Amino acid sequence: MQSAVPLKQTKSKGMSRMRRNDYFWAYVMIAPTMIGTGIFSIWPLIQTFYLSFTKWDAFGTYNWTGTENYQRMASDPELWSSLKNTLVFTVCTVPVSLIISTIIAILLNQKIRAIPLYRTLYFLPVVTMPAAVAMVWKWLYNADFGLLNYVLGFFTSVHVGWVSDPSIALYSIAVVSVWGGIGYNMIILISGLQGISSSFYEAASIDGASTMTRLFRITLPLLTPTFFFLTITSLIGSLQVFELIFMMIGPNSIAIDATQTIVYYFYETAFLDNDKGYATAVALLLFVIILLVTVIQFIFQKKWVHYE
Repeated sequence: MQSAVPLKQTKSKGMSRMRRNDYFWAYVMIAPTMIGTGIFSIWPLIQTFYLSFTKWDAFGTYNWTGTENYQRMASDPELWSSLKNTLVFTVCTVPVSLIISTIIAILLNQKIRAIPLYRTLYFLPVVTMPAAVAMVWKWLYNADFGLLNYVLGFFTSVHVGWVSDPSIALYSIAVVSVWGGIGYNMIILISGLQGISSSFYEAASIDGASTMTRLFRITLPLLTPTFFFLTITSLIGSLQVFELIFMMIGPNSIAIDATQTIVYYFYETAFLDNDKGYATAVALLLFVIILLVTVIQFIFQKKWVHYE
């Protein structure tokens, strides 16, 4: 009995030594990621927060101005117009993209011939450079010699200014965004569909459930975790849209005011107007909007996301 106490103490010391060794190597393994996150994410965020309270001059030096930039934001009509355009763009693209992607994913999850070919064709826009996509669509939308107006010429003599008419330019850009995002959403949704156990469908077939019943009672409810992920990523991407506006509209277009998003306004303020202090305040506003939208989604996801 007396020899058992030292044995337990020896085992306890050995276990604690092993545990400390495991902790040490665990921190060593995650150290590069932690250091990279600190240098490239957290520190720039701290700098941005500080610079949003400053004003830059033409020589790149800045002076502390307190809340002047935020007071200016409250009465800046161009900022709120850009925010409105961004929200309209988001509302037009995210639901439509998810609906179309879901339909295509369900169709391409069937056992039909040439499935890899179809999946590749739908995924090609995702791996294509945004500049190339913008240039091709800009040619298609050209009011004088674009393919869309050429086809419309067989039915009407009206030439539509797809990206030059302020009333429809934003919706034309939204179409391009939806087209470009379908492939990525489709791949994620197909993986979600293939993760649904076949036993659910077998049980539903035995009960005599129709195809539509299985779709709305099994497939779509069990896809809600995938929808949740895609909704978050799609909303963040739409709120940050920039390259399509920059490449297809440009600063000299008469439609720029009707299509200018908040990220484009940040670019214009920081690099064209050289007002980087105010631009950082605009960037922080977008950060707060994205953060709030994401938090709200996580709060309400408990009411509509279903897990197996």
